[in-house]
Amino acid sequence: MSGLFQDDTPPQDAPVPEGPGLFGDALPATPAPAATPYRVLARKYRPSTFESLIGQEAMVRTLRNAFALKRVAHAFMLTGVRGVGKTTTARIIARALNCIGPDGQGGPTADPCGVCPNCIAILADREPDVQEMDAASRTGVDDVREIIEYTRSRPMNVRTKVFIIDEVHMLTRNAFNALLKTLEEPPPHVTFVFATTELRKVPVTVLSRCQRFDLRRVSIAELTAHFGRIAEKEGIAIAPEALALIGRAADGSVRDGLSLLDQAIAQAEPGETIAAETVADMLGLADREAVFDLFEAVMAGKPAAALAITDRAHERGADLGVLLQDLLDLVHIVTRLKSVPALRDSFELPEAERTRGASFADRLPLASLGRAWQMLLKGIGEVEQAPDRRAAAEMVLIRLCYVSDLPPPGDLVRRLTENGGAGGAGGPAPSGGGGGGTRAVANGAPAIAAAPAVEAAPAFRHFREVAALVATQREATLHAHLVHSVHLVRFAPPVIELRPEPDAPRDLAARLAAVLTEATGTRWTIALSTAAGEPTLAEQGEAADSARRSAAAEHPLVRAILAAFPGARIEAVRDETADAYGLPTPAAEAPPADGPEFALPDADYADGPPEDWEN
Repeated sequence: MSGLFQDDTPPQDAPVPEGPGLFGDALPATPAPAATPYRVLARKYRPSTFESLIGQEAMVRTLRNAFALKRVAHAFMLTGVRGVGKTTTARIIARALNCIGPDGQGGPTADPCGVCPNCIAILADREPDVQEMDAASRTGVDDVREIIEYTRSRPMNVRTKVFIIDEVHMLTRNAFNALLKTLEEPPPHVTFVFATTELRKVPVTVLSRCQRFDLRRVSIAELTAHFGRIAEKEGIAIAPEALALIGRAADGSVRDGLSLLDQAIAQAEPGETIAAETVADMLGLADREAVFDLFEAVMAGKPAAALAITDRAHERGADLGVLLQDLLDLVHIVTRLKSVPALRDSFELPEAERTRGASFADRLPLASLGRAWQMLLKGIGEVEQAPDRRAAAEMVLIRLCYVSDLPPPGDLVRRLTENGGAGGAGGPAPSGGGGGGTRAVANGAPAIAAAPAVEAAPAFRHFREVAALVATQREATLHAHLVHSVHLVRFAPPVIELRPEPDAPRDLAARLAAVLTEATGTRWTIALSTAAGEPTLAEQGEAADSARRSAAAEHPLVRAILAAFPGARIEAVRDETADAYGLPTPAAEAPPADGPEFALPDADYADGPPEDWEN
């Protein structure tokens, strides 16, 4: 349309004038056609058929059978991590539903032809009856209502209207509610395809109305082979080790891996083979052999060798935090090889993992591997929070080196017991076989049992037994005040004399008397006093716990454990004869006839099994 603002650019098919211009001046040079913009590999090699999807055989088989049996669902829910093909699958489903074949007579098929007008329009994203919406930017109920309104009309060009909603979990609750009715009873010419990376955020009422497919992460072997085929088509020479690094870094995502392959191609000169070192530098990774060497140095307790390896990796630009993650991954692989020896013959693992990894698995115990896993897991978190990532990573490696040859706590206790303890007297400490006793726990070491169990005392010999009765009567507030806000002055059931703290309620005495009278059938008298009285039950429990900690710390075996594990500490001391307030039960208050709960440091240990101790 011509007009006042008509573009002066001649149409593409206008004849090119020959000779000089109207006023004898030279004609302007005809501009060269613009070069075709580069398409990234993730778009260029995007699958257009079910056959070209990799790693999703179960889903493809189910969809093929559904189309063959003409039992295609009206709503699909595709879930999985980023880049595994959720949106691509949705577009293939849209073409499969609307393909009419080269002759224009075909029906829905699992193998869309790609040449009919419907396939071409959908492939080019210009079919108005196939709508794609990003729920991350259009989350409201009005956007969903617009879709619902659009479903009421029949398609203009194709057989079935298809609505693809990506990241559907981002919709608001009201938007989901607005969609439910249409999703349950959609018009026969409408199909919904949802895609999400956060399935747990999708309401179950929506999930129950959809046929769900979980797209799995693509394995490293499948990714490596796929990237190799694409590199061959592009005429790019790349080392297999470099492809393996890209496949591992892709973390199961085809799209992420293709983006990395694009970046790796740009790293090399034209005609040059892309080496593994180039990809490792690009990813900020240490050489894989360096990771194995570092693992060997750490597990052998050689901090100098380990730090030399990290220095070389740092000079090459590797992130030591990523290096620790590689080390953690290697610990996991070696542990799997040790637990499942058949993996050594699996081609899912690269050659280095199957050879050197198997050698490590043969030499290292599971306890050492488990300890390395825990320390690396904690150390990686420290590196992420540290102001100097390199220093934090080196400290983690040094710690690993110095604990590499330490036995696990259970073995250490067994050795100390068999050898008479470190710096302590005679034989093993007695360990009770069942029943009660006091147990000292030193940083995860096995419990040390002492005094045998004793019988419980009769009720109401102590004020804490009254408090325990109140707890059973669903009087939580009253019970809390009896523990923290009351000092016992005199205990002579059915008379109790108390001194309450200022924060205690004014009706505490009346409430306590009522609860006890109702629970026991006996009239109780609760008197208030200004005398000092005993410490509160909470204070008594804290004092008893402190005494138990002190006694445990003096025990020879505990001292030996603390000496063997520098930095270890007593986390808790549990007395199985104590009541809920941390105080010994009445029958356990007096020490047993054969000695105190913890033997004196210079006492001789009993020989033989526990049943012979009294002989």
